[in-house]
Amino acid sequence: MIQRPRRLRANQAIRNLVSESHVRPEQLILPLFVREGLTEPKPIKGLPGTVQHTPDSLRAEIDRAIAAGIGGVMVFGVPNHRDEDGTEACNPNGVLTSAIRSIREQAGDRLVVIADLCLDEFTSHGHCGVLDARGEVDNDRTLEIYGRMAVVLAEAGAHMLGASGMMDGQVAATRAALDKANFKDVSILAYAAKYASAFYGPFRDAVESQLDGDRKTYQQDPRNSREAIREIKLDAAEGADIIMVKPALGYLDIVSQARQLVDLPIASYIVSGETAMIEAAAEQGLLERERAILETLSSVHRAGANIICTYWAIEAAAWL
Repeated sequence: MIQRPRRLRANQAIRNLVSESHVRPEQLILPLFVREGLTEPKPIKGLPGTVQHTPDSLRAEIDRAIAAGIGGVMVFGVPNHRDEDGTEACNPNGVLTSAIRSIREQAGDRLVVIADLCLDEFTSHGHCGVLDARGEVDNDRTLEIYGRMAVVLAEAGAHMLGASGMMDGQVAATRAALDKANFKDVSILAYAAKYASAFYGPFRDAVESQLDGDRKTYQQDPRNSREAIREIKLDAAEGADIIMVKPALGYLDIVSQARQLVDLPIASYIVSGETAMIEAAAEQGLLERERAILETLSSVHRAGANIICTYWAIEAAAWL
């Protein structure tokens, strides 16, 4: 035999030399949840080590993130008050804006601070937009609120906004609002391909979602890929700076297609349910936790995502 592929797998040094992809700590984004009114951190079921933060525990976590060398944090706020229009989302002194302001004061530019731009944490009905008289999500009225929210978050110090609501035209509306307010340097992480997935369960506990029903009229059908391509093209044309695919593990084909489709950076989010599956299997001794986590990160990176949002960010950074 002339061809012996095993020669390039003979030892770890050779395997490292010829490795085709390598996840770096600075490519990882850590989701953070900040709950208004908490006096101590509150654990989140299914996500070991992930909590709803108090202001003090948030500062400690930011110190850990900086020390770990990860790329950034994605911040979600959980308010005390919710109403039909999600008015707390635009409160300049609300839970999310206050958290963003605190993180920027602490971290400066050592972390990319990403604010979630969506209404689901702030509405009494749990949808990502406001409802019309028929009880359906009013796309265009929601865009007006997204624009106001974007400016408030930019004023608080967000480097980047995670446009996650899946409203038609959300990237263009957000870009226009930011530019009009002279926040031309604030970038948009566009959730272009966000699926109506069964794997969001622990996250909904984390943000204490009030949702009754589903989000199938605006999040994408898990059976489809061509509509993801359409959404990605639209968001890129509207001014997105980064394209997000969510979830990650069930949609690696979409990550790969996105990578081939546009010349923007591609992000993907290993969501709470995907994380919980691995954690539960590891707890039962069914797999090696560290190996499984690193393999999972590599699979997302290999598919084409150069940015990975993961609850394991700080821990994985140490291993990497």
